[in-house]
Amino acid sequence: MTGPTPDPADTPKHPAAAPSAGTDGSGALPGHPAATPDTAGSDGAGSVPGRSPQGAERTAAAPSGPEGRSAAGETPRRAPGPAVTATATATAAGAPDASGAPGTGPGGATTPEPAPRPGGTSGTAEAPAPGTGRGAAIRRATRKVRLTAAVLAVLAAGAVILAVLNSGTRHGHLDPRSADPTGSRAVAELLKERGVTTRVVTTAREAADATGPRTTLLVTEPDLLGATQRSVIRSAIDLSGGRTVLLAPGDTSLSDLSPGVRTEGDATTDDLDPRCTLPAAGSAGRTGTGGGLRYSTAVPGVTACYPSGGHPTLLVLPTGTTGGDTVLLGSETILLNESLAEEGNASLALQLLGSRPDLVWYLPSLADSDPAAGSGDEDKTLFELVPAGWSWALLQLFLAAVLAALWRARRLGPLVTEKLPVVIRASETTEGRARLYRKAGARDRAATVLRAATRERLAALVGVPPSRAHEPAALVPAVSARLTGGPRDVTDLLFGSIPSDDAALVALADHLDALEREVRTS
Repeated sequence: MTGPTPDPADTPKHPAAAPSAGTDGSGALPGHPAATPDTAGSDGAGSVPGRSPQGAERTAAAPSGPEGRSAAGETPRRAPGPAVTATATATAAGAPDASGAPGTGPGGATTPEPAPRPGGTSGTAEAPAPGTGRGAAIRRATRKVRLTAAVLAVLAAGAVILAVLNSGTRHGHLDPRSADPTGSRAVAELLKERGVTTRVVTTAREAADATGPRTTLLVTEPDLLGATQRSVIRSAIDLSGGRTVLLAPGDTSLSDLSPGVRTEGDATTDDLDPRCTLPAAGSAGRTGTGGGLRYSTAVPGVTACYPSGGHPTLLVLPTGTTGGDTVLLGSETILLNESLAEEGNASLALQLLGSRPDLVWYLPSLADSDPAAGSGDEDKTLFELVPAGWSWALLQLFLAAVLAALWRARRLGPLVTEKLPVVIRASETTEGRARLYRKAGARDRAATVLRAATRERLAALVGVPPSRAHEPAALVPAVSARLTGGPRDVTDLLFGSIPSDDAALVALADHLDALEREVRTS
């Protein structure tokens, strides 16, 4: 007669004590052929109600792995959830799962429960908590270093971009594209509003080719031009028929560009009155033409304006071509951005440079410069030669580096004196060094050390200065005079050759010790 199906809660958990479902109490072990579901269910005993033996076999074989092992007996790669752990443990103990089928192995055999692991967990593995251990600490440190590098890279990129953007609008002294205080962008913009087009050139040939009756040629640094460039500009002045403005020319350039005119030193006053009949000067009034050079000339037809000490700072000379003229302006003040709005500077600048519809702004380059005239640049410092935009970039990079150093620097406390853990006697140090000499066979080194130390001690005993302790002429006579048995030569002992073997080295040490003892007791 078929017995009742045992309750899973009453099933012993030890594999040897767990009887198979539907057995006759013979105590057969799980996995024995007599305890298989096929044997127990041959006559209907031990079968699960409502399920065919074939379905139970499929259900029992489903948890098995590809090699015929029970999935519950395998160690999972990661910690399963509570429900999965409970199910795996119950299945391994032979209890039915959620569908009511007992845990069985391949071929319907009941899979025994694996031996409990230390810590009380049966068939499961505890996964380490994420974010702990040495690897996590290394990852956090790596992320911090990468974040710091990214911040520094962003700061550096921003500084470079800012420098590039700023350097594009700062082109230097008297440049019509420069918004610096010493640039001339303001006057160029005012001329543009009045319909005057400005063209910047950097060579004398370009300047000469661009001149004509409808152009005004402005030469910003006439004294920097070489002889060839001055000759080219002079030909343009004579043939163009337009206006040429020479800004603060000196005697070097006046001899070629404007013969008959010479300089008379610097003006003593910055702001001057016109005191001439030139219409442009009369409408502008008082301007900042002082502070530069003054001129004198005997050329007929010259208009002299803004005198200082009897010599004008502005000259207008006629040229050979009809309608053309040359303007000598002794100061650059009226063209600078920082002083354009003062007095009548803007009015005078616009009238001198805007009398023609085209303005050629000649900025001499290094190729056009006279080597002898460029000696004045030697007084400039490194920071004066660096463009203003790059100076700001370097300053920002320096500040970023300082902030990063303050952020990441280690905070060091005050110095603390610490006692040595072990006090080593001098004799031990001497013996250790002697062993090293003996192991290396360094008799020469050992002999040199012995003799040098003996000479220094003997020099202190006989009154020889320490600086002359290693000179035979000074030490040997003084030591010989102190010997009790009468003077004798100790040169070979104190300054002799290298011992040939260890016995000779020991004898040398004994002789040196005896000599020092004799001098001390004499």
